[in-house]
Amino acid sequence: MIKEKISAMSDEHQNSLKSLAFYKEELKSIRTRLTDMAGKNTAREFGSNVEHFENQISVQLENIDTLHHNINDNLSKIADQLKHNTAGYVDGELIENQKKQNDTFAGIEKVVNELRQEFNKFASAHL
Repeated sequence: MIKEKISAMSDEHQNSLKSLAFYKEELKSIRTRLTDMAGKNTAREFGSNVEHFENQISVQLENIDTLHHNINDNLSKIADQLKHNTAGYVDGELIENQKKQNDTFAGIEKVVNELRQEFNKFASAHL
């Protein structure tokens, strides 16, 4: 049976939550820059790019919120398990949840980084 220290899982979850908050703020910053740019350029091609970025930002913000909720749910389950397990280890479902959340986090991180790079190229081409 695989076991993992509660403190290690909790630390990893907390780090993920901090990173998600950072990515959320970064997406909001991109949205603000995009809005400023859109106000200065009304070309049709520009508008379709704005729509693309807006859609991607909205989807990623929703993904971040969902993962944030799931991590907090797992943290609550860890706390409950800690009340009943003084050894300080968790196993089973919570470890699987964490693995899934780590995979989801890696996907979000990849997409946000790609989106940032794509937006920066777009922004520099339209300055």
